[in-house]
Amino acid sequence: MQIGIDSFAATENLDSNKKKNAKSIDELIDRIVKADQVGLDVFGVGEHHRKEFLDSAPHVILAAAAAKTKNIILTSAVTVLSASDPVRVFQNYATLDLISKGRAEIVAGRGSFTEAFELFGYSLKDYDELFEEKLELLIEIQNNETVNWRGDHRPPLMNQTIFPRPIQDPLPIWVGIGGTPQSFLRAGKLGLPLMIAVIGGETHRFKPLVDMYREAGRRAGHSPEKLKVGLHSLGYVAENSKKAVEDYFPGYAKTFTRIGKERGWPPVTLERFKAQNGPSGALMIGSPDEIAEKITRHSKALGGISRFTFQMDNAELTHHQLQKAIGLIGEKIKPQFN
Repeated sequence: MQIGIDSFAATENLDSNKKKNAKSIDELIDRIVKADQVGLDVFGVGEHHRKEFLDSAPHVILAAAAAKTKNIILTSAVTVLSASDPVRVFQNYATLDLISKGRAEIVAGRGSFTEAFELFGYSLKDYDELFEEKLELLIEIQNNETVNWRGDHRPPLMNQTIFPRPIQDPLPIWVGIGGTPQSFLRAGKLGLPLMIAVIGGETHRFKPLVDMYREAGRRAGHSPEKLKVGLHSLGYVAENSKKAVEDYFPGYAKTFTRIGKERGWPPVTLERFKAQNGPSGALMIGSPDEIAEKITRHSKALGGISRFTFQMDNAELTHHQLQKAIGLIGEKIKPQFN
């Protein structure tokens, strides 16, 4: 199983202080370097278009990290494909693949926020149609240097050659999913690996959907080896469970209470947090051994997973705390899955 980190380049600075933002980006790149040094397999950077995140151009951050790392896979987490041009997405990550000497990947999804639609001139009423059409085009470019394609939301491509081409053939494309059954079916039919974002509730509730994905892939003629399943969860590791919760909970409660006001969620409480951090809950906050056991438990509940990534920078943790957690994950959790 691959073990890694996902980041949304979160910043506490909501006043656009340029020097503080530059420091936040520097520290994020330092964390990617740290993850590479301690032997983690993958580091992903998300895409958002909000003032509390600095990841509106994740491929640029990943390219900066590529020049300072040697082995770690560098991926989006996720690329908001519905509001992007698949040609540019492919070119950006093919270029990253060249810079990193074959370590780039794309996780294509629709994102959990909707600001990108209005920002780039798309309508939310086309939410599903946009993603399906653009994923189709991205796969066409992945598989063919010269493309002939026609859709409803972009001018057609007739005998257009897309450059540059990546080192990897094909450039890996995963589908990032939150929980829609149709999305699981689509990924299975296409034979694309699946990255499931589980940020609340109990992880085992996704088992019927994972089974649906694998069955759809089997019926479409794809081998089990192609139908990989990854899990992205909110997590943080410290020397012991008590310290992990003490470090993580205050910032987590602040962040998700703020987001909850937008989405109609109740304020975060410690009791609800502890319930979701229990044996079957989605939160992965604890000591290295506790979290390694929980990853194994979640993998068994879903019929086996190929990748697990921690999303840690949503709780206003310091750079030092995040660096230390990455070290513990690399030194004490990753070896248990080699």
